[in-house]
Amino acid sequence: MPQRARPKQSAIAASAVALSRSYGMKPFMNRAGKNVFLVVTIVAMPDPRTFREPAPGTSRVTIRDVARAAKVSVSTVSHALNDTGTLSRDTRERVAATAAELGYQAHPMARGLRGGHSGVIGLSIRALDDTGTYRADGAHHFERIAGAAAVAALESAFGLMLIPYPAGPSLERVALWADGYIIEDPVSSDPLVTHLQNANIPLVTVGWDPSRKSKTAWVSTDGRRHTTEVLELLRGRGARQVTFISGTERNSWNMQSEAAYRAWARDHGVKPQLIRLPAASGSAGGQSAVATLLKNSRTPDAFYCQTGRHAAGAARALLDAGLEVPRDVLIVAGSDAEECRTSPTPITALDLRPEHLGREAVELLVSIVESRQVKRQRLIEPLLHLRASTER
Repeated sequence: MPQRARPKQSAIAASAVALSRSYGMKPFMNRAGKNVFLVVTIVAMPDPRTFREPAPGTSRVTIRDVARAAKVSVSTVSHALNDTGTLSRDTRERVAATAAELGYQAHPMARGLRGGHSGVIGLSIRALDDTGTYRADGAHHFERIAGAAAVAALESAFGLMLIPYPAGPSLERVALWADGYIIEDPVSSDPLVTHLQNANIPLVTVGWDPSRKSKTAWVSTDGRRHTTEVLELLRGRGARQVTFISGTERNSWNMQSEAAYRAWARDHGVKPQLIRLPAASGSAGGQSAVATLLKNSRTPDAFYCQTGRHAAGAARALLDAGLEVPRDVLIVAGSDAEECRTSPTPITALDLRPEHLGREAVELLVSIVESRQVKRQRLIEPLLHLRASTER
């Protein structure tokens, strides 16, 4: 079949792509292979009653064109059109008349920034960047956060902009014109948190920066308490030796949960058996780690895996070894995922309620941006979905 012609990209879309790339933002690719940016609201959009795209074959009039025609400097044009500086009335009127004659309109983003309010908040999902892909199988937690945050932002008259987590020199390209930022799962002494704080940009984190829990605004679940509750559930169903599979990222979720596990093991007089795996290793990582453990050690009574993908991989390794879940070994995941629900033996999991986390983060950030006095640190209660993997 002949290929369909691709629609011509509008000037606004082209500008969005160029602007996003200039700030180090990457487009997502939809299934049709087209660039998609999650910018839910276009800031300072030109009035559709007066705005006109340039005619085909022409380019938009720039401030330099106005300066050239009026025989003044670019800064003079800026002062004249923004009613700033010490220009004479005649100069202001002459520049304004020239701009009108040429059909000049300031860039919509620039007009918004001059008002001191962009109408955009940024969202950086560090944990998803750490996986090495924005389409990690089964990792719908992050998509749910972003979707709920986007709707909540719209309800507060803001647009939500997704940006990749910047590293190294890329920090300098972070869009500091945004009204505020939400950072998901910051690590201890997180560079992006430091960068935004130094620039006095309002920010809220989902999960806290372990090095400054009391000094930042955040929404989070209580990883320490909920880990202890899950371990007690396993103990109540006969498990004494529980192997804990955690992530390698030094964020509050991993660190709090690991501390709770070690305390629980100490309190019950058992030797802790901790495995750390990168989130990016996914179900394959969980399967490989558990297969190795089963070959070299005594089979534990239960596995508590921080991620649903690691839990699903652990279940496969147990099945390959001829063990049955839950008859021989219990499994719980610390974060629900599609792979938990579709596992041959569905896996009990904590639902961290990512939609609620996303909405609360936006509500808190908007309150801070608008200088409202609110509680700046909020705990969210997860839900425990009991499934066959713990039925005894």
